[in-house]
Amino acid sequence: MLEISEIFNAAAVLKGVARKTDIIPAPKLRPGTEIFLKAENLQLTGSFKLRGAYYKISQLTDEEKAKGVIACSAGNHAQGVALGATHNGIKALICLPAGAPISKVEATRGYGAEVCLVPGVYDDAYARAMELQKEHGYCFVHPFDDPKVIAGQGTIGLEILEQMPDVEAVIVPIGGGGLISGVAFAIKTLRPDIKVYGVQSSGAPSMAASLKEGKLCHLNDVSTIADGIAVKEPGINTFDMCNKYVDEVVTVTDDEIAAAILALIEQQKIIAEGAGAVAVAAAMFGKLPIDGKKTVCLVSGGNIDVNTLNRVITRGLSKSGRNYTFIIDLPDKPGQLSGVCNVVGEHGGNIMAVTHERINSSSAINGCTIRLELETRDKAHIDTIRKALSEAGYKVIN
Repeated sequence: MLEISEIFNAAAVLKGVARKTDIIPAPKLRPGTEIFLKAENLQLTGSFKLRGAYYKISQLTDEEKAKGVIACSAGNHAQGVALGATHNGIKALICLPAGAPISKVEATRGYGAEVCLVPGVYDDAYARAMELQKEHGYCFVHPFDDPKVIAGQGTIGLEILEQMPDVEAVIVPIGGGGLISGVAFAIKTLRPDIKVYGVQSSGAPSMAASLKEGKLCHLNDVSTIADGIAVKEPGINTFDMCNKYVDEVVTVTDDEIAAAILALIEQQKIIAEGAGAVAVAAAMFGKLPIDGKKTVCLVSGGNIDVNTLNRVITRGLSKSGRNYTFIIDLPDKPGQLSGVCNVVGEHGGNIMAVTHERINSSSAINGCTIRLELETRDKAHIDTIRKALSEAGYKVIN
């Protein structure tokens, strides 16, 4: 059982170790709603995970510390455990999914831990960590289903209440549930009037499914750009706490997550990883009843691989109507492409690429197809260009 005194104790231990991250206004993310960002992506190690991992390690007995620690992680918990172990002079072995972003793997090594890459996802890394724990007697530092870890994450809830006493709603990412369990417990214990909402990726909705079914659910597969919350099954403790303290859990798609990452970059100059952006995605796309409410979205981490960021930005541009590809059927004769380009230019579209195809089963024998990749302002702008092309007599397929 977790007591509020444990979270206050964790806050005392973490003072001088974990940063007290800022709450940043973000008025443009969703007009009509007062949105603020709790910027845990700016935390030391780039994620909130430092809080729970460090506090857990700090509470180990001398005998447990002598054995060393082992952990499994999608990447962020790994860095927190590595840093906490190094600060306490303890050996750390971390099992990570083989597909974890290279930046997270190298950062974990950089903080002083030994890394074991395991084929598969988080749950496979967890299984391997448990095998090694039994073989060598390490102390296991669970990434979410441990009261000490949950208490460490709960210090974020205390900070939100201190920094913004008039907050009305808090939106928190969910993977295994450790973060939202701590935050929700702290907030609901001290201020039960505040709404606490959880968000998962639609490609890994283990907690959402479990709460809906009223029992722990194990997903056979998970697939999402939010690798930090790609968990097949929530914890026993975290499921119980979410069931008791969380008001609602919703899901967001990868496209919505990508759009949220892009919005954070453009509007807030903030870099968030997929898992770190799901709370913002839920707010942006109206998944929760927060209109008119003073709402804090927890940006839980910013450790995104640069190559992944490039792909995510491309998807985000498409989702927000900033990029679009028109497919147009034309007679194959001189001047047709020039005419199309003139219409697009007159209506403010910026052509980035043109593909011309003569051999296409859907075109007339004396026809051709062109693909125009455009830079546009928004979805309304796309509709304007489509209408102008149609009115000019061009057959727009897409």
